[in-house]
Amino acid sequence: MVPSRISIDKVSRSGLPGDGLHDIPFGRLFADHMFIADYREDEWKDLRIIPYGRIQISPGSPALHYGQSIFEGMKAYYGGAHESLVFRPRDNWKRLKLSAERMSLAPVPEEIFMEGLSTLISLDRSWIPNTPGGSLYIRPFLFSGDEYIGIRPSHDVTFMIITSPAGVYYSSPVRVKIETRYTRAIAGGTGFAKAGGNYGGAIYPSRLAQEQGYHQLLWTDGKTHQYIEESGTMNVMFVIGDKLVTPSLSDSILAGITRDSVLTLARHWGMVVEERKISVEELIDGLKKGNVSEAFGTGTAATIAPISAIGYEGMDYPLPTTEKGAIAASVFIALENIKRSKAPDPFHWVERM
Repeated sequence: MVPSRISIDKVSRSGLPGDGLHDIPFGRLFADHMFIADYREDEWKDLRIIPYGRIQISPGSPALHYGQSIFEGMKAYYGGAHESLVFRPRDNWKRLKLSAERMSLAPVPEEIFMEGLSTLISLDRSWIPNTPGGSLYIRPFLFSGDEYIGIRPSHDVTFMIITSPAGVYYSSPVRVKIETRYTRAIAGGTGFAKAGGNYGGAIYPSRLAQEQGYHQLLWTDGKTHQYIEESGTMNVMFVIGDKLVTPSLSDSILAGITRDSVLTLARHWGMVVEERKISVEELIDGLKKGNVSEAFGTGTAATIAPISAIGYEGMDYPLPTTEKGAIAASVFIALENIKRSKAPDPFHWVERM
């Protein structure tokens, strides 16, 4: 039986900065409250909202030892004093469910996900920045609540949602490097799931690239390193000739919600869209010949991140990022206007809370 109400324990005093939400570093400041639900004895129970803070977890939790944890990322936007605008939350729930199945964690029912989300957002609505580029980043996550040092599907699971006010993720175009040594994901693995370990294993090679002056990596397939897959925390797209081209989804590529939004918009505008394999050879050849006019990343945190240069085998290939009529700029503006209810929402992506 699913509990029908959420207990709420409000903070005695808000931690909202007195001077407002300006120049906020991503992921460093958290709103007043967090939502928690526990899966115990084969049912979800104890739905609650409590003040944001440290939690207790068993040292024997498989989340710590075996990476049995998954997460999502989405955003809420300012819609006025009494309304919050959340972008495609049910698609995040669907992907969380898919990730839970892959990692042998009990899936969160949609009604608990949405009820917890809407109640939390309503409670901490004042934390949504009403500034250009501002939003409230939402992090739902699910992890093993077992106390058992053994490898098996988890019996107990904890689901949480925390939120963090955010400004612009990238203030300028990014430089990326094609990675052909290290691997983010392999066929048959967990690359399509939003599993914590996917990102933990990427930190070291990403750090090496940053030391060379790049912001992120362009990951290639784990078997041959001949095909482009995705970029760091983003999916990646290229404008090749008059087409918008992006790697086709596989079990080693995350099905990004921003990715799907961009492709949907492009098709809606009548643009030719191709989802297919893109080889490193084709990309470099296109950059040399000028056939690749744009490259950009798509993701919840960054939304659209224009790529100014692609590095490969010691050579950088520059790309224009500010040309009038650029696809990256057009989809960014269109998405921002839809998310902030400044333009019609023909796809019914925004939910008001």
